[in-house]
Amino acid sequence: MQISKMAAEGGGKEMNEIKTQFTTREGAYKLLTHSEYSRPNRVPFNSQGSNPVKVSFVNVNDQSGNGERICFNVGRELYFYIYKGVRKAADLSKPIDKRIYKGTQPTCHDFNHLTATAESVSLLVGFSAGQVQLIDPIKKETSKLFNEERLIDKSRVTCVKWVPGSESLFLVAHSSGNMYLYNVEHTCGTTAPHYQLLKQGENYAVHTCKSKSTRNPLLKWMVGEGALNEFAFSPDGKFLACVSQDGFLRVFNFDAVELHGTMKSYFGGLLCVCWSPDGKYIVAGGEDDLVTVWSFMDCRVIARGHGHKSWVSVVAFDHYTTSLEESDPMEFSGSDEDFQDQIHFGRDRANSTQSRLSKRNSTDSRPVSVTYRFGSVGQDTQLCLWDLTEDILFPHLPLSRTRTHTNVMNATSPPATGSGGGGSSTVVTTTNNPSTNGSNNSGANTPGNPLPTPLPRSNSLPHSAASTTNSNKSSVMDNAIASGVSKFATLSLHDRKERHHDKDHKRNHSMGHISSKSSDKLNLLTKTKMDPAKTLGTLLCPRMEDVPLLEPLICKKIAHERLTVLIFLEDCIVTACQEGFICTWARPGKVGLLSSQNQANSPSGTVV
Repeated sequence: MQISKMAAEGGGKEMNEIKTQFTTREGAYKLLTHSEYSRPNRVPFNSQGSNPVKVSFVNVNDQSGNGERICFNVGRELYFYIYKGVRKAADLSKPIDKRIYKGTQPTCHDFNHLTATAESVSLLVGFSAGQVQLIDPIKKETSKLFNEERLIDKSRVTCVKWVPGSESLFLVAHSSGNMYLYNVEHTCGTTAPHYQLLKQGENYAVHTCKSKSTRNPLLKWMVGEGALNEFAFSPDGKFLACVSQDGFLRVFNFDAVELHGTMKSYFGGLLCVCWSPDGKYIVAGGEDDLVTVWSFMDCRVIARGHGHKSWVSVVAFDHYTTSLEESDPMEFSGSDEDFQDQIHFGRDRANSTQSRLSKRNSTDSRPVSVTYRFGSVGQDTQLCLWDLTEDILFPHLPLSRTRTHTNVMNATSPPATGSGGGGSSTVVTTTNNPSTNGSNNSGANTPGNPLPTPLPRSNSLPHSAASTTNSNKSSVMDNAIASGVSKFATLSLHDRKERHHDKDHKRNHSMGHISSKSSDKLNLLTKTKMDPAKTLGTLLCPRMEDVPLLEPLICKKIAHERLTVLIFLEDCIVTACQEGFICTWARPGKVGLLSSQNQANSPSGTVV
């Protein structure tokens, strides 16, 4: 990625200039040219027809104090390096592990943070032909290959993640629209699996695998129409947010296998999703060029952000710049029996009781001072940062004092707010008192982790605290599924109706100016079970003037090719583009003397 020396020094004024630094209220973020990770030859990758470059992090907690490891895929290649971040220059000549695949390409990957040590890590890798591989890049071992014969699903793997709090369970999504729950200890069998319906609801169905002996997959989820593009677990691991090509966000209670709530994009498919650190809000992005903020408690859209000029490919919350202050003392609710009832599918919820905090006293009208920071990157090569503040979250309450904190504080639920009218910049809010939550809330409190714990550096969500015991997980899982099958044994197996795959939306299509008159654009959508024109103006998809429209704090072009990665770490932000360049942006005040020396020694005029 070569640009002129003038542009590298910030002197260029061209619109297509690649930015090497940007400034927010907390200070200047600077691109560290010495901390670029890529293929060893540093040659830009010809990205045409290739799967998106993805990045995963894990901390192996070695004695040297440099325990960060990075994994990324570029084309048919997969790399595993020591990640030195803002401290030292990247040494691309010494990958810990490098793999080149034939006939298929890696599409996504995820580390198990519970089991990672300096001697061994468990890395799941999904592939374009549908297989999932479990490898140990430190030991350079390949332990297992799942869906090897493609008998379970023949379509591309779009997302793979370890189930939070588990050493053996993982979830895999495919472009077929299906998700599968696996256990690393079980085989996939030599024949195609037979399924029995466990539960079904509006546009989703969950099946168990019907076999004499336990085999993978343990569960099969059919979700929506078209590809299931991404999923994300809530901070406590209890809920699962899925975004699909049919434009729907669907949030499930993962253990109970129940739908909690839904949201519809303005138009086109949804491509990415993430949770706020306290589990109260979900942000989704996609082909409508928008970022949409959805309230978990109220099950409704509370804001949209318009800054991108093309599809939004990644959204992520910045746990380190999100500020929550003036919290009430935490109160725990729920009995031991309730806690035990929440343990399903072989997972111990060590922090489930902590996550079920009682709501803030409704008689206290003073709002919590809160600012959520999240970011987005898109196919327009731009990075946007957004602040979600209390004037948006609580539009009918007086603002508290000016926010100046940039650290994560204890999180509590927002105060109760009464419903009221609003103009074009506000929305009608409902009370947050748990006794008046909507029926589809299932009585669940916000799936947040109220205690500030060390956050894993990963492209997945923060995992819940490691359970104190991992014994008998397989047997508990098997018993849970067996009982579930018998409970729903009277239900017949429903064949899935043939899906209507979405037509490809042009990659560089810009939404331009959106208004309520844009309903004619909705007719261009592919047909789904729910007519998109009927969702516009409803709680599923409010009109543009019915919810606040956020403007980005910053919106900067930072690459030549579409951006595919955005990860917030404690001392830096990590981005990556389809050319295969992984960039490190030092947070304000995090560029040390060593970094400055390395910067001085880097080739002049090179931006990586």
